[in-house]
Amino acid sequence: MSRSSNGWEGGAVVRFLAGLAAVWLGWAETGAWGQDEVALPNIVLCMADDQGWGDMAYNGHPVLKTPNFDAMAGEALRFDRFYAAAPVCSPTRGSVLTGRHPNRFGCFKWGHTLRPQEITLAEALKTAGYTTGHFGKWHLGSVRRGSPVNPGASGFDVWVSSPNFFDNDPTLSVQGKAVPMQGESSMVTVDTALDFIRRCVAERKRFLAVVWFGSPHGPHRALEQYLRLYPDQPPPKQHFYGEITAMDEAFGKLRYELRRLGVHRNTILWYCSDNGALKVGSTGGHRGNKGQVYEGGLLVPAILEWPARIPEPRRTAVRCNTSDIYPTLLEITGVSMPHQPPLDGISLVPLIEGRMERRPEPMGFWDFPEPGISTPSQRWMSELLTAQRAGREPEKDWKLRLDAGKITRRYAESQLPGHAAWIDGDWKLHRIADKGGRNVRYELYDLAADPAETDDLSDQQPQRARRLAAALEAWQRSVIRSLNGEDYADE
Repeated sequence: MSRSSNGWEGGAVVRFLAGLAAVWLGWAETGAWGQDEVALPNIVLCMADDQGWGDMAYNGHPVLKTPNFDAMAGEALRFDRFYAAAPVCSPTRGSVLTGRHPNRFGCFKWGHTLRPQEITLAEALKTAGYTTGHFGKWHLGSVRRGSPVNPGASGFDVWVSSPNFFDNDPTLSVQGKAVPMQGESSMVTVDTALDFIRRCVAERKRFLAVVWFGSPHGPHRALEQYLRLYPDQPPPKQHFYGEITAMDEAFGKLRYELRRLGVHRNTILWYCSDNGALKVGSTGGHRGNKGQVYEGGLLVPAILEWPARIPEPRRTAVRCNTSDIYPTLLEITGVSMPHQPPLDGISLVPLIEGRMERRPEPMGFWDFPEPGISTPSQRWMSELLTAQRAGREPEKDWKLRLDAGKITRRYAESQLPGHAAWIDGDWKLHRIADKGGRNVRYELYDLAADPAETDDLSDQQPQRARRLAAALEAWQRSVIRSLNGEDYADE
């Protein structure tokens, strides 16, 4: 059991919640207040850090032990073709919160931020009366006070967050205050989220809890109890597998607590990863790894549980992605945001209801050739803790990201650099250009017949390739217009 703190003064909250434990159990047992009586669901969004499609026992991994994920996959809606919007972490996280491809707001790679002008999921759901919380890895801006892109400025009422991935016994930012915590990193994340969830249940508030694990991002440092589960593996894989199993255990605790509190039937619990597999991990036989626009860099495990609306287990091969989360949840909650900029995701409500057999809209991906930005969580949080213990805040340096909303560069629509892809049905076209947008070449794959992307059909099907290329490039130009600020009325 890890010890953690949250935004309600830590120990005082634990005592308060303990005093109400009998009341919570009474509600759960008697049904005096059950989620079936509330029209709108609670929402819990969980995300792993660098877990590939094949890094799940239920997806055929021969070694990994993931009993809690396996149980949920066998009881809920299992996505067999779920994509991260980007092949690296920060951009995909931005897609979850906005429903938009991250290049639209300049979140090209790791360490890039949201723009304050973006409408986030937390901001949208607050208009429907949700209390919102973020727990774990943020990596979309600062976790310091006064930043325009910390979780609080992005719509979260409560946040216990890290600027990037984090290991065991982390120091996390509790709404801007550095707080040392003890425990395995995934369990610390879940425990902070459960403090929030229990408080919301006690106060009869519907909630959005965004629970973003720091595992299994390297360096991999599993506790001994998890290493012992993999005695026949070399040490690097022992630690990697151990981190995933520890995350599975923490996730199982979260899922169990939703049941114990009597709210699981009308709680959406949605799990996925932020990008495809590391080289130490498994893509499930797909081409490429994290950082690449091939299937192995984009396909991730994903499961959605909502017993009130998904009463029987199902599997779907419909191609979906993390940008779909925002429009899906807005349709479910009946929220419509004024001045909503263009979305790249679509609502998956028809899929949840069993009415979608194929994706009705194509999906675009684009790895823009901009470098990532180093975000050393452990060092930054140590510096923040030292400064605050000395009675001061650190200087207003670039880590606050005060310029996150400033658009100082205009990108040309005529130059579409980097590696992009367009998936329309089962067809996937790759457009691969150099950093200047020149020397363009194309690859075309039939993912139904060739999921490993080994047989390039661009020469055999030139008309199809040209049609898909025209659609992809039109989408890329719309992304450039968003990147240049044309979606914001006041720019």
